[in-house]
Amino acid sequence: MANVLFHDVLIPLLLILLVVVPVILAVAFYVYWERKVIGWMHVRMGPNKIGPLGLAQTFADVFKLLLKEVVAPSKSSRFLFFLAPVLAVGPAFAAWAVIPFSDGAVIANINAGVLYLLAMTSLGVYGVLLAGWASNSRYPLLGAMRGAAQVISYELAMGMALVCVLLLAGSLNLTDIVHAQAGGKGLFSWFWLPLLPMFVIYFVSGVAETNRAPFDVTEGESEIVAGHMVEYSGAAFALFFLAEYTNMITVSFLCSLFFMGGWLSPVQGWIHLGGPSWLAWLWNGGWPWLFIKAFFFATCFVWFRASFPRYRYDQIMRLGWKVFIPIAIVWILVTGGLKYMGLAGTA
Repeated sequence: MANVLFHDVLIPLLLILLVVVPVILAVAFYVYWERKVIGWMHVRMGPNKIGPLGLAQTFADVFKLLLKEVVAPSKSSRFLFFLAPVLAVGPAFAAWAVIPFSDGAVIANINAGVLYLLAMTSLGVYGVLLAGWASNSRYPLLGAMRGAAQVISYELAMGMALVCVLLLAGSLNLTDIVHAQAGGKGLFSWFWLPLLPMFVIYFVSGVAETNRAPFDVTEGESEIVAGHMVEYSGAAFALFFLAEYTNMITVSFLCSLFFMGGWLSPVQGWIHLGGPSWLAWLWNGGWPWLFIKAFFFATCFVWFRASFPRYRYDQIMRLGWKVFIPIAIVWILVTGGLKYMGLAGTA
């Protein structure tokens, strides 16, 4: 009985904490990094007062939110009102169960990992919808409907991009997808090259699905203030905030895994050098490469926010339905041809 409790309960719980706690800390430092980068781009200082180099600013904001009173509208559906942020943040963390950081470094190395990811990332829209509907207010409802339509539209484009990845990798397992990119040509063996249009579509769709600028019409402050989160405060608002930034980090890691070789080195197969074992990851690959690639994509989210004006809602819908989806359909056929002719595919 003790062994069953240890192996079936305690070890999975420790593995979950080993992922969830670093993700929460990553969100905190990501917010700090976003403020600093936008400050540099706009010739401002960014956080610089609380803690060394302003590093404690985000933690101060977290404590401020957690200590604030959570107020629910008098005519809201209270159960659904408080359930919505949980439904938003739960799937965002659950998706990390199948994300590998290197060979064997994953909580659940399941064969249907991509299907699990699609299921988890799709569930977040229920939190947005419930938040808007349960608030019993016009602005949140309008923001929720915008968010739901936007997420569904770009989820289709992301799904089609993943179909191309699956065609080349021949597997739904994320570790196998990375191994399929381990050819002898380094970064030119990765899927970004044969799937370049789908790579762009996947990342841009990820920006849209997370409701980030320039696709942040769900929270267009000039029109509907904070969208589905208008009536939320304190810890409930913090959960929505946490879910959004967690999803951004998730998309950054998935772009690295699906198209940029994951933990593989860009010079793997080209250079074989000796030296200290702690430097071997530079040419043999390892988890630092995955984190470097994910950090680049995460910084792109910030770069877009500081650079581009917000799209109109009709422009967002047109881009998803009339541009991305037709290109994705065509490139699925192109990918099938490349695979059939042996020009791209499993390494």
